[in-house]
Amino acid sequence: MIIESQIKASVVKAVNDLYGASITEEAVQLQLTRKDMKGDYTVVVFPLLKISKKNPVETGNDLGNYIKKECVEVAEFEVVKGFLNLQLSTAYWLGLLNEHVHNAEYGKTEATDKSPLVMIEYSSPNTNKPLHLGHIRNNLLGYSLSRIVEANGNRVVKTNIVNDRGIHICKSMLAWKKWGEGQTPESTGKKGDHLVGDFYVKFDQEYKKEQAELMAAGQSKEEAEANSPLMKEAREMLLKWEAHDPEVYALWQQMNQWVYQGFDVTYKQMGVDFDKIYYESDTYKVGRDMVLEGLDKKVFYRREDNSVWANLENDGLDEKLLLRADGTSVYMTQDIGTAKLRYDDYNIDKMVYVVGNEQNYHFKVLAILLDRLGLEWGKDLVHFSYGMVELPEGKMKSREGTVVDADDLMADMINTAHDMSKELGKLEGYSEEEAERVYETIALGALKYFILKVDPRKNMTFDPKESIDFNGNTGPFIQYTYARIQSIYRKAQANGIEVPDAISAETAMSEKEIQLMRMISNFPSVVAEAGKVYSPALIANFVYDLAKEFNQFYHESPIAVEEDEVKRAMRLLLCQSVGTVIKNAMWMMGINVPERM
Repeated sequence: MIIESQIKASVVKAVNDLYGASITEEAVQLQLTRKDMKGDYTVVVFPLLKISKKNPVETGNDLGNYIKKECVEVAEFEVVKGFLNLQLSTAYWLGLLNEHVHNAEYGKTEATDKSPLVMIEYSSPNTNKPLHLGHIRNNLLGYSLSRIVEANGNRVVKTNIVNDRGIHICKSMLAWKKWGEGQTPESTGKKGDHLVGDFYVKFDQEYKKEQAELMAAGQSKEEAEANSPLMKEAREMLLKWEAHDPEVYALWQQMNQWVYQGFDVTYKQMGVDFDKIYYESDTYKVGRDMVLEGLDKKVFYRREDNSVWANLENDGLDEKLLLRADGTSVYMTQDIGTAKLRYDDYNIDKMVYVVGNEQNYHFKVLAILLDRLGLEWGKDLVHFSYGMVELPEGKMKSREGTVVDADDLMADMINTAHDMSKELGKLEGYSEEEAERVYETIALGALKYFILKVDPRKNMTFDPKESIDFNGNTGPFIQYTYARIQSIYRKAQANGIEVPDAISAETAMSEKEIQLMRMISNFPSVVAEAGKVYSPALIANFVYDLAKEFNQFYHESPIAVEEDEVKRAMRLLLCQSVGTVIKNAMWMMGINVPERM
């Protein structure tokens, strides 16, 4: 921010003129003043005592008097022990309001053709089951992160890797072949991903029956797992798929297509999308070739059983399997191939993987392997590691059919929004079609905000009822605040009051109004920090604090009915600025804000 640079420059000049010493602006410790103290910015005086040869209070007063004369934006100062608290003038805040009020993109930095290209991978579903609550957190974090990174002036490519091959896919295929009786999404009325997921569950049920029978016949659990006829058939099907058996391949293509059509519906309702989708069935071949090339270059080694490994002991890790003895690929092989294809397609500067924290080790290894294979950005890849999400009832298991499907959860959220809105009478006077759109906006806003407000590194419990409350730290509370601001404009215009382009005369500002301006002015810094540490939670909790502060101001201060014309103009412009920040912050989380609620 410009004011921060001005204050730091004044401190540098003061140290030189008062004490004959030279320091850099980077050496000046400047921070926002604590809420329990008077002021806007605080200079930490302690590091300067060796230069001033004075105590903290004397040094603070020296600097305060100098800065007040040097920097016209500073109106008052106060020294509290070793902290110099600077209070900015009302004229400064009014000028800042005039400057920002018409910037609809406030808080965002526009990218150029030369801006860094950041690729963000999220979603990464398997084609043997529908998206569930865990995928929701992944998708929402990834999509929000892409917007935050974009808002920080980067070019962004949103990408997805679909895990469409492997034994888990064959389990669904085999179960459909044995018990499906030709069912299709059209014949059953089910979304394709749900239909395929049902057969994944069916396989596990029948597999467990076989295990129980074999164990009852005297086999150990391990022997029963290895000798299960059903599992043997699934493995045989996988080998046929890899050999491009026409019948197996055609079934694989058909069932995957059902799943993709189902995924598209879910993604659209969730409000996320991708610029490029990769498929493991394509990328694993590239990865296998790269591993073999690395083998030729002695980057990797082959064991006696013909499997290929990487020795990572010099990096403080162990050995990592890259190709099995039968030549088939593992997940690491696929990720190496995907990385190569992405680099060839986009020449990316930074790669961010949005994947749960159970894969921390995997991405440490991937970074090392990509670096060894010559991909320049490999060692600098970012694993955006996040915690698991559960329901109040506990953990979910896909193969046992105990997951909460994303579609079902979103439908339940919309129904809850409908019931709560009707109970509170918030959508009276709306047509049925308008009301349905708002219900969906509220429901998805509640879901997204509740997920995103939590530090992504932490495990969390998602409570649907708590998330949709119109009070407290929730999406609907913030959406309602935005709608309230739009209502203020409508009422003002209905009374013949126009919102001015700028404040033409100086007027007094209350502490609450100045606090709102402080928060507005700090928004770009919050966006920058959120981009630096990859945390949508910083945006979420900032915008909640802003909405809470605005509602207190709204209840305490007349706005459109204020009789003082200049004060009324200032408050209307302040409302407009708050609305812009709320809208842009919510955009960074992929959340829509309605004009009316």
